[in-house]
Amino acid sequence: MAMDTQPMETPRDAAPEVAVIILNWNGSKLLREFLPQVVSTTDTSVARVIVADNGSTDDSLDYIAGAFGRDVEVWPFDRNYGFAEGYNKAVAKAEGYKYVVLLNSDVATTDGWVNALHAFMESNAPVGACQPKLLAYTRKDHFEYAGASGGFIDRNGYPYCRGRIFDTCERDSGQYDTVADIFWASGACLMIRRDLYLRAGGLDAAFFAHMEEIDLCWRVKLAGYAIAAVPAATVYHLGGGSLPAENPRKTYLNFRNNLLMLHKNLPDDVRGAFLIRRRLLDTVAWVKYVLTLDFANAAAIFRAHRDFARMRKDYTRHPAVNLLATEPGASVNILTSYYIRNRRRYSDIR
Repeated sequence: MAMDTQPMETPRDAAPEVAVIILNWNGSKLLREFLPQVVSTTDTSVARVIVADNGSTDDSLDYIAGAFGRDVEVWPFDRNYGFAEGYNKAVAKAEGYKYVVLLNSDVATTDGWVNALHAFMESNAPVGACQPKLLAYTRKDHFEYAGASGGFIDRNGYPYCRGRIFDTCERDSGQYDTVADIFWASGACLMIRRDLYLRAGGLDAAFFAHMEEIDLCWRVKLAGYAIAAVPAATVYHLGGGSLPAENPRKTYLNFRNNLLMLHKNLPDDVRGAFLIRRRLLDTVAWVKYVLTLDFANAAAIFRAHRDFARMRKDYTRHPAVNLLATEPGASVNILTSYYIRNRRRYSDIR
């Protein structure tokens, strides 16, 4: 899809069209570290910074009121609705805004970040959602795991990014600074048309965490919209604060949710064979954990497949179109490229 990479200027007298929504639950420490920079780098003529609070019991709300006053709007919820449902409630509440940004509370933004995303969306009507370039907060010359410079899915359903393949994050030397048509945008900083978010059904609360934004982006693309990476906007993501990479809980969620995502979004004529192949590959991962005596992660994979078998029954509607048959990034097999051919960079794999 052709995109206008020279977006128009945003009218300076326009009312803010973007709601930058930060979901918080007892995150006072992160708010103190990251929110001042978000506020100072967000153009108020374009966007309003909003903290949707999931029933925090720490001093988060007192801190926001004392430090920012009316510069940050607070939407207090009566309890903790979790990540997906919390954002769904907040987006539903954001009436009057054309776009919403799902912004993690551990993201540091830079000057002009929201202007670049907003102007790009205004100039590219077929684009439903986009993301900035994500760099690592603790290693600022490297891409960040959660989305780097735009995400894809390979032929086996494994996510990868421009700038990140599996656990290898590349150094940023401007090699992915072009606008790109991508398969998924990172939930760490995701701008999406509000009406489209609602029509697509928002984030799937059953996922709890991990891959819920990829599932949403898949539905956005099924609705006929494109997803884009806009590297003219840059943010820095801390990431990994809740669950380390080898945490069995994270292993469980990643394996279970990947299977759920594929089951939901693949059509009937290919879904069965696709899932059989994926489950065989997951068995190889299980054997690897057993052989290395990592029984906790091996058990996590077993639980993921057990719970997938139970949860898949809740999803009875499937698309008629196989997006992976036409997506350029889905022609890649990152398993063989990464582990057998030792190709660790996106540019080498593609």
